[in-house]
Amino acid sequence: MFVTALAEDAARVQAHLLAVLGHREDLPLTDAMRYAVQGGKGLRGFLVLEGARLHGVSPDRAVAAAAAAEALHAYSLVHDDLPAMDDDDLRRGQPTVHVKWDEATAILAGDALQTLAFELLSDPSLGSAEVRLALVAGLARAAGAQGMVLGQALDMAAETSATPLTLAQITRLQAGKTGALIRWSAEAGAVIAGADPAPLAAYATALGLAFQIADDILDVTGDAAKAGKRLQKDAAAGKATFVSLLGLDGARARARALVEDAEAALLPYGEAADTLRHCARFVIARDM
Repeated sequence: MFVTALAEDAARVQAHLLAVLGHREDLPLTDAMRYAVQGGKGLRGFLVLEGARLHGVSPDRAVAAAAAAEALHAYSLVHDDLPAMDDDDLRRGQPTVHVKWDEATAILAGDALQTLAFELLSDPSLGSAEVRLALVAGLARAAGAQGMVLGQALDMAAETSATPLTLAQITRLQAGKTGALIRWSAEAGAVIAGADPAPLAAYATALGLAFQIADDILDVTGDAAKAGKRLQKDAAAGKATFVSLLGLDGARARARALVEDAEAALLPYGEAADTLRHCARFVIARDM
């Protein structure tokens, strides 16, 4: 069952991260880093491990890359939650890092988690120097001003714009803010195996956009207690979303079409990719 596989991989990746962090000095900074990487669905780490399995790479060999994806994701959440960014006080059902500690600790913990991601990718278990360099370069592009940071910058600019974003602009924004790291995570297993990552890149491009549309739907229809974060913030701020532009039914239809695109991208793998197909369906069926 997909949900079980997701939970097992999330536990494997989190254990690896906590083991790595267990060797650091016991300071508020390290405590905040440990706190930030716990909880969550672990989707990005799962994508790394499942993509690796699809190419005959064992989870033990790929877990460092999966941990890198989750460390980088945790950093992005810590920083996004800061008062200067999205100003959230709840994440994964717990106080955000800057609320539990302070803003300075949150900034430093995010910085340290970001650099930890690249340290993890230096692990020799991931393969040759060329493979590790490809992983590092890909993650840097996904995380930086061509990807996730660009998406956040566009999102912040939209908050002060007099004109709501168009559908094309929101799609570009979310392709960076959410989609870039999802795509890197899906491709990583193929990179480790020295295989062509193109089918998984196409899968992840559709998956990442479907994931964000589902998030926009949940922001309107979801339960904050299940989501573990405040909802309906976008509507309150007057921000354009996939729901505001397409309507609930239109957004749901678009998400379903993207899942079909994601599944079609997996055709070269046959039945071996069924778990990834279930993942795509889960993304738009989840209620938390």
